[in-house]
Amino acid sequence: MVPIGMEEIVKAPKALLHDHLDGGLRPATIVELAAEVDHTLPTTDPGELGRWFVESADSGSLERYLETFDHTVAVMQTAASLHRVAAECALDLAADGVVYAEVRFAPEQHLERGLTLDGVVEAVLAGFAAGTEQAAAKGQQIRVGTLLTAMRHAARSQEIAELAVRYRDTGVVGFDIAGAEAGFPPTRHLDAFEYLQRENFHFTIHAGEAFGLPSIWQAIQWCGADRLGHGVRLVDDITPGGDPVLGRLSAYVRDKRIPLELCPSSNVQTGAAPSIAQHPIGLLRDLRFRVTVNTDNRLMSGTSMSREMALLVDAFGYGWSELQWFTINAMKSAFIPFDERLSIINEVIKPAYAKLA
Repeated sequence: MVPIGMEEIVKAPKALLHDHLDGGLRPATIVELAAEVDHTLPTTDPGELGRWFVESADSGSLERYLETFDHTVAVMQTAASLHRVAAECALDLAADGVVYAEVRFAPEQHLERGLTLDGVVEAVLAGFAAGTEQAAAKGQQIRVGTLLTAMRHAARSQEIAELAVRYRDTGVVGFDIAGAEAGFPPTRHLDAFEYLQRENFHFTIHAGEAFGLPSIWQAIQWCGADRLGHGVRLVDDITPGGDPVLGRLSAYVRDKRIPLELCPSSNVQTGAAPSIAQHPIGLLRDLRFRVTVNTDNRLMSGTSMSREMALLVDAFGYGWSELQWFTINAMKSAFIPFDERLSIINEVIKPAYAKLA
């Protein structure tokens, strides 16, 4: 089999479910926006700043990883800056061959300069619309759905859940909770999840990244998550060997086809996996879990969807059939209506991979 090159992977259509808006800024944009609000950065050289983010996030600690967001969130406090960042996000993803993306952000983190929660959401949605339109003008098609995130250490999840439902018909497709897992179980936000279920609304939960099986179990069995944000620690419930044995939880996740939003590079950075080659994605894919490949934070990991795919090709010898399988898994698991998912799979993804193969 001829190895798949990066240039070819960029051209292949990709679907992305787990990408943080405040983790994907262009370094040059951060420098410009920081100057406008008088925010001090580690360096004002875009190249050096980009390297600083990756190195700082490469500590093996989720808490240290999350500290890098102090600088990105600081420059995302006005309607204009949020609009710009969202537009550039859509453009950058489209240029990387992403045809469908769900990008998440926490509105409560962007209120320091007087914006309301609604104002934050409206600025981001307008930015995504502008970026999508600009990408289309370049011949690059992308559909962007927005997830609203509540911070698990805060107490605004009900409010953010109601905000998400309020904008469900104008671009917000789901809800999420994020932040440090240890000490902040998803059950603290049970009221929000029960509200979302009553409203027939979709949600995912960050679980099984820095904390283990109890976090995953609560996210599914107590909170009713549609998908698992990361879920990489599910491998702790699988006994390895020539014929791996699944525990009750991992078997349930596989049987129910609950999607796993795996983020290989990010998982290595935060210590959830020792390396790409040793990442549980290989085993989980072999066992036919509903595995998806994601970027998490493109700035902090110095990555893109194409790079994540290329790393897996190098580590596991995957070919076009595996890359198509990951992509269709993600598209099947998206929070947009079934007919829209089916249209992208049958009219965009499958024809393109058939040509590549």
